[in-house]
Amino acid sequence: MNLPRIVGGATLVAALVVGWPLHGETPDSAFVAGFERFARHAEIEPVLAGRLLLTELNCTACHRSSEASLQPSGGPRLDGAGNRLQTAWVREFLANPQRVKPGTRMPDMLATLDGPERAEAIDALAAFLASQQRAYPEFKASGARPLPHEFWMKGNVERGRELYHQVGCVACHAPDPDYRGGGGQPSTMAKLLATLDPEEIEDLGLAAAVRPVQSVPHPKLAEKYTHRSLMAFLADPESVRAGGRMPNLKLDLIEATDIAAYLLADSLPASGELPASGELPAASEDALVAKGRELFGSLSCVNCHATADPPPATHARPLEALQPDAASSCLAEATAGMPRFSLDALQVESMAAAVSALQDAPRVTPSGPSQASESETNAERLPLTLLQQNCLACHERDGLGGVGPERQSYFETVAHTDLGDEGRLPPPLDHVGRKLKRDWLAKVFAGSGDLRPHMQARMPRFPAAVVKHLPQAFLEADAPDPPQEVPQLSAAEGLVEAGRRLLDTGCVQCHPLRGESLMGAVGVDLLGVTDRVQPEWFHAFLRNPAALKNRTRMPSFFHEGKSTNPDILDGDVDAQIAAIWMYLKNLKTARLPDKIEEARSQQFELIPESRPILIRTFMQTAGPHAIAVGFPEQVHYAFDAETLRLAEAWRGRFLDAYGTWFVRSAPAAEPLGEDLVSMPPGFPFAVLPDAGAPWPKPDAASPEFLGYEFDAAGVPTFRYRIASFEIDDRIEATADQGLKRVVAVRAVTRDTQAEVSKQAQAQEPSGQLWFRVHAGRALTASETRCSEPGGVAVRVSRGVQRTPTPPELQDHGDLREWRIRVGAGERLEVEYQW
Repeated sequence: MNLPRIVGGATLVAALVVGWPLHGETPDSAFVAGFERFARHAEIEPVLAGRLLLTELNCTACHRSSEASLQPSGGPRLDGAGNRLQTAWVREFLANPQRVKPGTRMPDMLATLDGPERAEAIDALAAFLASQQRAYPEFKASGARPLPHEFWMKGNVERGRELYHQVGCVACHAPDPDYRGGGGQPSTMAKLLATLDPEEIEDLGLAAAVRPVQSVPHPKLAEKYTHRSLMAFLADPESVRAGGRMPNLKLDLIEATDIAAYLLADSLPASGELPASGELPAASEDALVAKGRELFGSLSCVNCHATADPPPATHARPLEALQPDAASSCLAEATAGMPRFSLDALQVESMAAAVSALQDAPRVTPSGPSQASESETNAERLPLTLLQQNCLACHERDGLGGVGPERQSYFETVAHTDLGDEGRLPPPLDHVGRKLKRDWLAKVFAGSGDLRPHMQARMPRFPAAVVKHLPQAFLEADAPDPPQEVPQLSAAEGLVEAGRRLLDTGCVQCHPLRGESLMGAVGVDLLGVTDRVQPEWFHAFLRNPAALKNRTRMPSFFHEGKSTNPDILDGDVDAQIAAIWMYLKNLKTARLPDKIEEARSQQFELIPESRPILIRTFMQTAGPHAIAVGFPEQVHYAFDAETLRLAEAWRGRFLDAYGTWFVRSAPAAEPLGEDLVSMPPGFPFAVLPDAGAPWPKPDAASPEFLGYEFDAAGVPTFRYRIASFEIDDRIEATADQGLKRVVAVRAVTRDTQAEVSKQAQAQEPSGQLWFRVHAGRALTASETRCSEPGGVAVRVSRGVQRTPTPPELQDHGDLREWRIRVGAGERLEVEYQW
């Protein structure tokens, strides 16, 4: 039997090899990602697998342990359950956790109660949880990202779908089988496996490389959450799950809103409008709430879940004192008086093995849940922590883990540039403690160590309490044995200059240096590398990159211990590596390598110094007919010559013209500056039968662009025609780094009347010309000014005005538009600030 070829990086055939579905898995026992992926296939020891279950199933919340690594993960905080969770879902979940959420780690705490008593307990617990109200945080807008009123109700489903599949969610959760993205190149391993038969894969020990990874199951999200509560959870998971099992992907509020809209898309009515926010009413009678609070303590719910004013917690026998094979054990099936856990035989065996191992090497029982045995080192805790936090869903270490084969195609570079596996997949964790310094590792786990802007996937941020031991754990686990000495030079004179010359021979082809680079270089910027990387690892890596990083694209410049640059430092390999290190250590002030300096002298960055600069190009927002105009005042804009609109504006640096002038199929030109703001899409002018008519979309009656002309100062005036009107549109920078727009309207002259389309002439008698000044989801307007919170503020003044008309605010869908009726002979001055 031949293994079908892997297409597009997605190993769909792997489901045939191991018999697992790729999507829509329905676990019938408690689901713990690391256990399902590794313990099910005997890739980790039973004791380690059992220790993982003991923490992730929160056994140690009741049976406390002296082991620091065996502290419970904890359930979600419930002090805001009343306005986060839908009451109907809470009741159903309490009645049958595994049916409502297959794979849940929550045991059936009410299993020992009979029918009437069980129903009363559900009523009381649901009332108590509904009483747990916690105010949502105050969401503040910014200038670059305004927040419309009740923005959480206005998510973009399609954008949410893209983000879900791009930023890393699909490393743990199931991809959407109907999603049409994810066109990344097959990995190097996938290409290799495509040439092998199943028997060969098995013989080579590569079965794990083709085995699909089961997904962390979602509950029925539309039944559990409201749009607001799911958005808030995605934006700040730690506020609900302090154990970090759902990490923070550093989503901004709009991104969290869009992903929530995608995940709750099935809850949309036929009209496509989002349902109401779902704020829950106040809880029922005080007596019922009090009864629920009492049950929350007596059933030991409080041991896993935090609430406001929690009842006292009680603890059972310590973990080290348990007898897993006892008939009364909670691991036994349907033990009277015990919660009912959804465990299968392998899970029970693994947990029993872990408890037995603890008894063989007893630890001192702690007096509190935060105290741990000193005999357990950070390095010993490391493998379990990586499984607990599911780090191996993305990263590989010691041959375990990495992005699942059927998910790798969703991991792409930002511009879809082919940089190989290491350019798009999360890096392996082998040798990372030998490679990185403790302070930098701490920054990475805290979410502030991002160095790979070319990757769409994001390194999450974890709660400090969960990962505080990891930097030291990696350092201890990966320390070379015996310790390696870094060769030292007796004299440092000339070392920096030698390092600069060495970087010029190859490093600059891939790596930027303090933001400067050759065209096409997309590697990690080497500025600060000596603050991040251990010098011993740096020396060993440059000598033999492949030995420390499997399948790396980093070439070796010291093949078989010999330098490829024998004319520098007499070809001494150790001296050359030391020189490179010293140059990078002084990179902030050192002269750049010659190739970069030469490239800088040939840069095609357009810098308006004394007069404006205009360039016709292709831009992401302004489209394929973009006209970008830059001003010496360092405020610039892009005009869309197809829809005749001011498309976007920014401050600072202008544009780089290299791609526009010299690259076939030129990439979209990107503004080089900051403070970028986008303007509403669509035509600025339209002929409408009345003020409330929908704004037209492009059609045969679209305005006609007539070109532009420059005045003496070099400022362009754009000219276009709509119906029987011609419009001059001049936009220039102001001294306070805003934009001023002067719009003059006149009737089409007799000489050009014949050029006006018959359709436009027919439209004119029954219509009026309207100028859409601005539009936004939370737009407010006065007589002369409109703005959106945190967005663009627009002020309008009018010159000659034959028919005075007030501004009109019109609501159309999600947008509120500010319209002004204008006529021939009128002149408008429009000022933009942001």
